[in-house]
Amino acid sequence: MLNIIQSVKLSIIHMKGVNIMEKRILGKTGESLSIVGFGGIIVAEVNQGDANNYVAEAIDAGVNYFDVAPTYFDAEDHLGPALVGKRNDIFLACKTENRSKKGSEELLHKSLKKLKTDHFDLYQLHAVTTLEEVEQIFSSDGAMETYLKAKKEGLINHIGFSAHSEEAALALMERYDFDSILFPINWVNIFNANFAPKVLQMARSKGMGILALKAMAKTDWAEGAVKKYSKAWYEPIEDEKLAKLAYRYTLSQGVTAAIPPGYIEFFRWAVEAAKDFKAITPDEENQLKSLANGIKPLFPQH
Repeated sequence: MLNIIQSVKLSIIHMKGVNIMEKRILGKTGESLSIVGFGGIIVAEVNQGDANNYVAEAIDAGVNYFDVAPTYFDAEDHLGPALVGKRNDIFLACKTENRSKKGSEELLHKSLKKLKTDHFDLYQLHAVTTLEEVEQIFSSDGAMETYLKAKKEGLINHIGFSAHSEEAALALMERYDFDSILFPINWVNIFNANFAPKVLQMARSKGMGILALKAMAKTDWAEGAVKKYSKAWYEPIEDEKLAKLAYRYTLSQGVTAAIPPGYIEFFRWAVEAAKDFKAITPDEENQLKSLANGIKPLFPQH
C-alpha cells in the first residue's frame, strides 16, 4: 500500500513538471548532494532580482549543493540575500585562497556574515597548486589551524580542498584526512593528458567525497581571442549537445556532483543533462575521445 501511495505522489510531482534530481552521498560524510552543483559565481555581476530568481530556479530543479568563494567577484553579496529562508534546505560550501591562519580566519568570518549563515556545511582550501602552498597551509601559522579551530567551534561541518594540480592534491591527501576534494575532471584533460585518474584513485581509496570542476570546459582561450565569457578563465563548450555529453562523462567518473561554468545557461544545460541521468556509454565515450583529438588540455600532464 505504501509503495502505491509513493508512486502516486511521484506521478503527481512529475505531472506538475517538477524534476526529481539524483542525489549522491558525499564520501564518508553521509551528506546527500544533488549531482548538479550551483556555482555561486553564477550570481556574480548580476542584479539581486536575477540572483534571487536563479537560486529559486536551482532549488526548484532539485539542486541543494551550492558553492561560492570570496574571489568570485560580488557573488557572496548576492548569494547571501538570495538564500534567506532557504538556508536550511541546502548544502552550502565556501572556500578561501588565503594560506595563513590570520587571513583565512578573517575571510571565514567575513563570508559567514555575507552569506547570512552561522556555519558552512563544507569549507575548503581553494585552488591549491604548489607544494609550497601545501607547506604553508600546514605550518604552525597556516590556514589549517583556522579550519580545525572552526570545526571544533561548529562554524564548519566538513573540511575539504580544491586543487588545480595533481601534485598538490596528492600531497594534501597525504597530510590530512579531508572530507572532500573539488578537482577538474574533464574529458579533454583525461583523454589528452591523463590528468585526474591518479588523484581520483587516491580520493576513492580514502573514502573522500569527490566534487568536479571544468566538466564543460574545452580549452584555454586562444591568444588574442575575445573572451565571450568574462567570468570563465577557460573556453567553455558552446555546443549544447557536446556540453551535455561532456557533463555526463564527468558525472560517470564516480563523482558526487559537478559544478558547471558560472553562467545560468550552462547551469541549465547541466540540469537538463542530469535529468533521468544515465551513465555515458562506451560508444559515447569513443565519440568524445575522437572529438578531443587536437584539443589542448587545460592541465597538461608534467
